[in-house]
Amino acid sequence: MSTAGQVIRCKAAVAWESGKPLSIEEVEVAPPQKNEVRIKILFTSLCHTDVYFWEAKGQNPLFPRILGHEAGGIVESVGEGVTDLEPGDHVLPIFTGECKECAHCLSEESNMCDLLRINTNRGGMIHDGKSRFSINGKPIYHFLGTSTFSEYTVVHVGQVAKINPEAPLDKVCVLSCGMSTGFGATVNVAKPKKGQSIAIFGLGAVGLAAAEGARVSGASRIIGVDLNPNRFEQAKKFGVTEFVNPKDHDKPVQEVIVEMTGGGVDRSVECTGSIQAMISAFECVHDGWGVAVLVGVPNKDDIFKTHPVNLLKERTLKGTFFGNYKPRTDIPAVVEKYMNKELELDKFITHSVPFSEINKAFELMLAGEGLRCMIRMDA
Repeated sequence: MSTAGQVIRCKAAVAWESGKPLSIEEVEVAPPQKNEVRIKILFTSLCHTDVYFWEAKGQNPLFPRILGHEAGGIVESVGEGVTDLEPGDHVLPIFTGECKECAHCLSEESNMCDLLRINTNRGGMIHDGKSRFSINGKPIYHFLGTSTFSEYTVVHVGQVAKINPEAPLDKVCVLSCGMSTGFGATVNVAKPKKGQSIAIFGLGAVGLAAAEGARVSGASRIIGVDLNPNRFEQAKKFGVTEFVNPKDHDKPVQEVIVEMTGGGVDRSVECTGSIQAMISAFECVHDGWGVAVLVGVPNKDDIFKTHPVNLLKERTLKGTFFGNYKPRTDIPAVVEKYMNKELELDKFITHSVPFSEINKAFELMLAGEGLRCMIRMDA
């Protein structure tokens, strides 16, 4: 029986207030409006950004809210004006979008869509500012335009990547955020050449995805930098060849890396958000050709300080957002890399829980255990 055009009642994990365990509730999900699609979520995973906004460390806390933005599902129905998706399509909802019409989308150099770039403050849909979720007539706010901690969600068509239906959604769903961010930072922005050296600052999920990008690119030395020595053993699976813990040295870590490499690494990727790590990542690259890429999100009052001579000596400093991937245009091809065994994803998924135990995923992340916890919506 078709549910198109009707309100769907389903389970969702609602964050009623900051820091309190999510509550599984029956919510009503309205039909998709103009340029929107309603998606049945099959698998979702927890990303640090969900925890950050659940803890209300984000700019403007909005509750009650349905969090979640790393997921895979199947299109249930489409709203007016949607032509490139239809019910049954396998898709990844993505926290940032691609309208295909603005100056950024028309540029080959940018993925920062004017209409749909990440907006953490928006609690409703772009079309009318209203939420598609409600409980007893009271609206529940959206998160990042995705809200994947629900059996059904409504997403703007520009934030939906249509992928190969053969791809296992419980694996490729991690490409909708963290893995693409790290992998793309290396392959699309740092662009290490075969045989070059690279330093990765921060060995969480995004940093290890950056290391995976370095491995795939044929980097010869992949130096992992982290304050937590427990992360080093796991990082070997992602191609990391050497480890540096800044706490083990009595001089700045950039000086340690410059000495280790005889002048500096060819590339570096910073995945921590620590302003000191950002400065170190830039100052540890080789003069003449070194490229440093910043991925991590700093605190709002942080200021990047380095001597201008470091730039004049032909070092390059770059920033990236979502690995420079355009969501609709590029992500389907990254899924194909996985299907062709050019990219490994299984090793990122260290835990799995049924939807009813979603709070366990939060506990694991808060304890710093594992990389990605897969949440099975049908269990």
